[in-house]
Amino acid sequence: MKAYLLAAGYGTRLRPITDTIPKCMVPVRGQPLLGWWFDLLCRHGVTEVMVNTHYLPEKVREYMEDYNRRRTGLTAYEAYEPVLLGSGGTVWANREFVKGEKDFLICYADNLTDADLTAFRRCHESHDVLLTMALFHTNVPRQCGIAKLDGEGYIVDFAEKPENPESDLANAGMYVAGSRLFAYMNGDEPLLDFGRDVLPKLVGKMYGWEVVGYQIDIGTPENYKRAINEWKYEKLIRAEFPE
Repeated sequence: MKAYLLAAGYGTRLRPITDTIPKCMVPVRGQPLLGWWFDLLCRHGVTEVMVNTHYLPEKVREYMEDYNRRRTGLTAYEAYEPVLLGSGGTVWANREFVKGEKDFLICYADNLTDADLTAFRRCHESHDVLLTMALFHTNVPRQCGIAKLDGEGYIVDFAEKPENPESDLANAGMYVAGSRLFAYMNGDEPLLDFGRDVLPKLVGKMYGWEVVGYQIDIGTPENYKRAINEWKYEKLIRAEFPE
């Protein structure tokens, strides 16, 4: 399986930490956030991941090159963006990366999670939908993309940071999709965002999968500190890498 890992943002909410280091490279219990993502993807059978870069790309590039030399079974590729394309724009611009794939993952590298990506994919395979969205319960729904589900788990409404949220199920920044997704994306838009431009078009064609496990956006100093204190990495069954 292949995955996109969206990691190019400035991380402005995490300043001053991100004044000198990209958000995906901030350390959490001994290794960068990006490393935890690589461990998780490798554990769940992802063999190729495309990481977009923009802000301080050299630090990310150096880490990826070192990781690839370890030959873990996961190969990381860089998609450098001189101008940010947006979450949807990155996937659209690099759609050839998943050509011929039945399904692929799209993940936001802002998050720290131990989600069962294998179960996530199986959920998607068991429903005839264009996209399956990972969801979690939030206590700040006005600050998130919010999904409303019907009784069978299909997403019947989605709104980005709604004034009057109809549920507390928030977008966890992980999707499983297939090539049919690209028919609902307009590559002519200069900054294509999933939450604003793509997901609302897929209402009625998406399924919701609730994350069981740890999930946090480390994008603020408060959440970053909380993640460092809470992350029980010894409980994460990490991939056993060959020498």
